[in-house]
Amino acid sequence: MKILVVDGDTTVSDAVATALQLQWHDAKILAATGGEVGLRQFFDHDPDVVLLEVCLPDLSGFDVLRQIRRVSDVPILMHSARTDDTDQVRALELGADEYVTKPCSYLVLIARIKAVLRRADLLPPARALPDLVVGDVVINFRDRRVTVHDEPVKLTPVEYKLLYHLVRNAGRLMPHDALLDRVWGAEYGHTPDHLKVFISRLRSKIERPGGAHYIETERGVGYSFIHPDDWRPVATTPARPPNVFDRLTFGDTRAPVLASR
Repeated sequence: MKILVVDGDTTVSDAVATALQLQWHDAKILAATGGEVGLRQFFDHDPDVVLLEVCLPDLSGFDVLRQIRRVSDVPILMHSARTDDTDQVRALELGADEYVTKPCSYLVLIARIKAVLRRADLLPPARALPDLVVGDVVINFRDRRVTVHDEPVKLTPVEYKLLYHLVRNAGRLMPHDALLDRVWGAEYGHTPDHLKVFISRLRSKIERPGGAHYIETERGVGYSFIHPDDWRPVATTPARPPNVFDRLTFGDTRAPVLASR
């Protein structure tokens, strides 16, 4: 396993690397002290998980996160001494799988890394799950592949797991607590606000502006995925027959000439 640690404080990154090496003896720890170096390490070595500091001397951690998410769904944990909710929400909206605040014990940090790796590796029981087709969305559970309008959609492990549980319960309302428990586990203390961010990210990938809505919201209660039997195509407004006045431009005082019979 390869773990990329991107942190501008070498004292912190060295201590984290030591803790990770003690936990995973065979792991290769890649260290970077800046965003540019971190991106080069990422593209050169294709790590299995990334631990990314928000505050870096060159690029911000958010910029690094954004660039990685353009090409990869690798598990990413953001870690920072910044505890403001806006930073955490921004990181999650950009595609982070976890946000860990400093100071944090190494036991907790390792537990969080193990959790995102479990979520990334979790495969649903494909033998009992046929492909699901709802409108333009096709979900192949055996290969964990999602397409919309025949185009592949790249989901992070958390997004896929969230979609999986919604689809397994299609047509039924899933309360916030149930989804939080199944996707993250009760011990991590995520809130409906965190869930709202991931639902928004998922919607942006499988729903199109003006198109069908597959994930429905019961405000203050939870979410549900539309059942295939209940799906109806979005009605489109029929085109209006052409009108002779449509050819007149603003300021044109000429009356339309109608053909005589």
